[in-house]
Amino acid sequence: MKVEIYSDIACPWCYIGKRRFDQALERFEGKDEVEVIYRPYQLVPDAPATASPHRAWLAERYGPQSRAMDDRVTELGRAEGIDYDFDAALHANTFLGHRLLHLAEAEYGPAVQGVLKEALLKAHFTDGVDVGDPAALTEVAVAAGLDRQRVTEYLAGDEGEDEVRHQLAEARQLGISAVPTFVFEGQWAVQGGQEAEMFLQVLRQVAAEEQNAAQPHTAQPHTADGEACADGSCAI
Repeated sequence: MKVEIYSDIACPWCYIGKRRFDQALERFEGKDEVEVIYRPYQLVPDAPATASPHRAWLAERYGPQSRAMDDRVTELGRAEGIDYDFDAALHANTFLGHRLLHLAEAEYGPAVQGVLKEALLKAHFTDGVDVGDPAALTEVAVAAGLDRQRVTEYLAGDEGEDEVRHQLAEARQLGISAVPTFVFEGQWAVQGGQEAEMFLQVLRQVAAEEQNAAQPHTAQPHTADGEACADGSCAI
């Protein structure tokens, strides 16, 4: 089974969604036959190259409610073992990080890509790392198992740019406008950081559909309405 997860490094619900999906996958009877690939999505594609404090950026964009938004996510994240530190977090452009994830998947495989994804989320939300800075990204990548020289040369050039832009365009064509969005076997889509039990149910249902060679039926990802980073997902 192939599961493609569209998410952004700077999306707090993507972190929660990843942890919950990982829990479900660990309990899934066919987990050894599931391939998980992270696909790029940028909530703020025009974010500047120079990072700035997350709190100030969020307040400018969403006003007084921004603090409550962070507090809500922090509380939910704690239950998943995530230590959000929004005072330290930096608002940064995530394109370089997505290029790095593409390199990990292409040259090291989905398992290493998953390790890197977790590391990038922690770096951004817990450690206050500028995930738009090549030097900082290199350190995160090396710790996740990637070769330092390869990563340094890769980030210094333009490798992977076209591929990542193509995947970003594909996400738009699929109608994805909020993340995380989980696409199972290219047919079934689940949006938001659902509870682990829900993900487990979907994994089992998709496995049963595949086993029974059921007539495929497509599903377009549901687009969330309302504010960004409401319960379950982050939307434009």
